[in-house]
Amino acid sequence: MEEVEVVVAHSRRAALRVGDVFLKVDGDPAHADVEVRAMAMAPVPTPPILWHEPPVLAIAAVLGEALGVLGEPSTASRTAWAAAGAATRRLHEAPLPPWPGPRLEDVAAELDREYAWLLANDVLPAEVIRRNREIAQAALRPWEPVFIHGDLQITHVFVDGDEVTGVIDWSEAAPGDAMYDLAVLTLGHEERLDDLLAGYGAGADRDVIRAWWSLRGLVASRWLIEHGFDPDAPGCEFDVLRSRMREP
Repeated sequence: MEEVEVVVAHSRRAALRVGDVFLKVDGDPAHADVEVRAMAMAPVPTPPILWHEPPVLAIAAVLGEALGVLGEPSTASRTAWAAAGAATRRLHEAPLPPWPGPRLEDVAAELDREYAWLLANDVLPAEVIRRNREIAQAALRPWEPVFIHGDLQITHVFVDGDEVTGVIDWSEAAPGDAMYDLAVLTLGHEERLDDLLAGYGAGADRDVIRAWWSLRGLVASRWLIEHGFDPDAPGCEFDVLRSRMREP
């Protein structure tokens, strides 16, 4: 009998692995609907969908290993990172999904709310929070929407050697800012940005990517704390926010 592995679980969703099958259970059926539609549209490798019976989506495992994990150096080659950059570029050049994406005014409002919460709850030194809020401002500019993954974490990109074999977890896919995907993929692995951009090609704005590192860290921290995760774990959001203090 195959063992059941809990990959992630919180009040909104859970992901289980049974052998080579992943079962994703989500209280909001719209998330799985987006995931199914996005994987069908994406011009990059995605896991095969085995079946979909709300609230459960069953997908097959992909070959290879994740590009890396937070808190540990990525052992993937520079060529593999460049391949991830090239795959991200293909996604960003694809036709836009026909559903709405994040709006600039909503992102700005969320940042203001989370900034105030972080200051009020003393989870980090105030100067760290304020400095990152200053840096994050550069991300709050109009962007030309592209097809983004929306949650392109390092653990969501799989490689086998120097080849991308699959990109998973598409429930946040939407039209959005290309620099956001690049920032999320290098969050906590900022030293790999050059390798990623070598494959992505022209058009990346490093200042905006750095701004998204700060913005992502600020807006994600309360959710992580309230859902039982630790943003202060090595390489995670608090480390990213502290590291910005070393920048001019």
